[in-house]
Amino acid sequence: MSNNKQTLVISAVGIFVCYFYFAILQEKITRGRYGDELQDDGTRGERFTYMLALVGVQCVCNWVFAKALLTITPQPDDGTPKEYYASSALTYLLAMISSNMALRWVAYPMQVVAKAAKPIPVMLLGVLVGRKSYTLQKYLFVLLIVVGVVLFMFKDGKTEAGSVLEHETLGQLLLVLSLAMDGLTGAIQERMRAHSAPSAQHMMLAMNGWSAMIVSVGLLVTGEGKTFVLFASRHPELFTHLTLLALTGALGQLFIFMMVSSFGALACSVVTTTRKFFTVLFSVLFFGNALSNRQWIGAVLVFCGLFADMFFGRKPQASGKLSKEKVKSEAAEPLEQKR
Repeated sequence: MSNNKQTLVISAVGIFVCYFYFAILQEKITRGRYGDELQDDGTRGERFTYMLALVGVQCVCNWVFAKALLTITPQPDDGTPKEYYASSALTYLLAMISSNMALRWVAYPMQVVAKAAKPIPVMLLGVLVGRKSYTLQKYLFVLLIVVGVVLFMFKDGKTEAGSVLEHETLGQLLLVLSLAMDGLTGAIQERMRAHSAPSAQHMMLAMNGWSAMIVSVGLLVTGEGKTFVLFASRHPELFTHLTLLALTGALGQLFIFMMVSSFGALACSVVTTTRKFFTVLFSVLFFGNALSNRQWIGAVLVFCGLFADMFFGRKPQASGKLSKEKVKSEAAEPLEQKR
């Protein structure tokens, strides 16, 4: 096997394995139970509800990862205004927190499919705020994604007892909020690139640094930091889950860097989008998150729209420029968006 093929296989397998395990850990932390104590509602075990702390752990680990990358491969000085990073970090945090909170009330496949619809708010805000224009073909592909998401998330008039999670509508609203924040984050990052074109490493470092600071304030003001520490002290296995979550996320980013730098934007997009689809399948098979026929059709339409946009919806441009831009967008994108 040639070196190129070896790198391709290693990168693709690394992305699949890391983010599959990341998804398992995330669902285990947010949907599982810790301990065996009898609760007020008659259930056993405590639920993990500390979403600020969960996001904070990811931000700190992402910051460390970006710092290590800058140490290994130094980049030119970053002249991006701090207000861009601060505002982008705030919308990034709101997107992550909303998405993680939604997992308390929606099944993991719904979160993955909904988050795969990120092109929708990005396009809308690009038209409304950035005054961008898109081809008719692009609109058709996004319409396909919209139809798929609606089919997937639409509630049937009649459902089997216990098949719909409690407060599922609240979870769906949180996913909509998360998508809106994704769109704002993308719009701000576009302004960053137009202003000073920061490197992926600088963007990751600054975004996660600001996010960690904002989360720290939130943990202190809300008192969640103290209750999180007490929860973790009662259930030390949580430390193992959080450590593995951070490790798989950082390694996943490393493999994305390898894929983009060696094979370009399209190859990485194909691998990450395919991985999302198999994440849905895996969650159905191993976590019992059963989907109806309508939801399967919706999921297929969403991923067909994404693949169609990847292969046919992009304007031709120099491969070097495309790879450079994709490295920035993939690396700076929150881990939560890649799951």
